[in-house]
Amino acid sequence: MPYRMQGLPRQVTIYEVGPRDGLQNESAVVPVEVKAEFIGRLADAGHKVIEATSFVHPRWVPQLADAEELFTGLRRRPGVRYPVLVPNERGLDRALAQGVDEIAIFASATETFAAKNLNRGLESQFDMFEPVVARALENGVRVRAYVSMCFGDPWEGPTPVAQVVAVGERLLELGCYQLSLGDTIGVGTPGHVTALIEAFGSPERLAVHFHDTYGQALGNTLAALQAGVTTIDASTGGIGGCPYAESATGNLATEDLVWMLRGLGIETGLDLGKLVSTSVWLAELLGRPSPSRVVQALSKG
Repeated sequence: MPYRMQGLPRQVTIYEVGPRDGLQNESAVVPVEVKAEFIGRLADAGHKVIEATSFVHPRWVPQLADAEELFTGLRRRPGVRYPVLVPNERGLDRALAQGVDEIAIFASATETFAAKNLNRGLESQFDMFEPVVARALENGVRVRAYVSMCFGDPWEGPTPVAQVVAVGERLLELGCYQLSLGDTIGVGTPGHVTALIEAFGSPERLAVHFHDTYGQALGNTLAALQAGVTTIDASTGGIGGCPYAESATGNLATEDLVWMLRGLGIETGLDLGKLVSTSVWLAELLGRPSPSRVVQALSKG
């Protein structure tokens, strides 16, 4: 039964990252037909934003080497957005060739992760992003920005709030329409989340992306909602991680998020039963149970 809490939004957008962020960490290559069916099932469940893939070099993420094949055969449905991740101008060229109309770039809030993930420094990463964003906008393509390691870095420890804000504001100034604040290794806690969002001054262009390493993802999400954020990244089944940070475990599970939001009387437009059946189907193909607690509870028997 829903019980609303004061100060929460009536509706939120769940930015589904399962097909990209969820599958990219799988060691066994998932067939392109399975990926396409996964995306189709997510659309059937009511998702309006599904991050489909990444146009990254196959050597970096072999799981996503089939990006062109997937996107060429993808049945894009009216009213559903299918953004893709691009790492650089070469990735943008590939995305534009497929008629993509929305992309995401992936930045770092810390020096060490920028070096390990982007082969750039904290400052020099913007030299790579600037032409990507400019060219995308010139071609009528919207750009979202992820910022990783916003709460802590396995090599540097806690990430200063001011450092995250400085990186995020640079990306927004480049022309990104939204900034997704990522807790890549899952060390954030609700008070930290509130402090970071408040430090930006306004939540209107912010989204959050939590990993559940220490079981804090739902608590952190509630803090973000209370601070005014209305876009939450999540991965159906809770699959995913980060191939460049071994301590990063699974994403916040879409089903767990929807269960909490339903209890708060917040509209998502998603069919929980269809999400659960999709996760059970995918778990069987991946050969292991879904880490989502809601999937485990609702699929018993």
